[in-house]
Amino acid sequence: MLRSHVTVAVRYAETDMMGVAYHGSYLPWFELGRTALLKEHGLPYRELEAAGYFLPVVEMSARYVRPAHYDDALEIITVLREKPVARVRLEYEVRRDAELIATGFTVHAFIDREGRPTRPPANFTAKMATLFPAVRQGP
Repeated sequence: MLRSHVTVAVRYAETDMMGVAYHGSYLPWFELGRTALLKEHGLPYRELEAAGYFLPVVEMSARYVRPAHYDDALEIITVLREKPVARVRLEYEVRRDAELIATGFTVHAFIDREGRPTRPPANFTAKMATLFPAVRQGP
């Protein structure tokens, strides 16, 4: 399992008239977590794109537990639980101190420059193999 932590302050532009973080603001925060996780584990998204690989979101979900407000310091915790094969599923927690604010997940598929589904690049697959070593089964 891979984990990443990023902090972000809720900007005024990310809130509604009540000073509460707008629900759409969480998606860019998930993106911050996702790109940080990849970068921290030696797979910067910039390098994937430069090599002609893209990871569009094909599914997402968010569950809002408590409101976040203007200028709150939030921690975005991103988790990759299983070694990705054709798709990458990431889970997120948004916390203010110890308080859970929101949870969510995104699923991404690899595509090439023409937008066609493709296998992950060899360096991605190799890196994931080192980060998720095979579990030996039985004697």
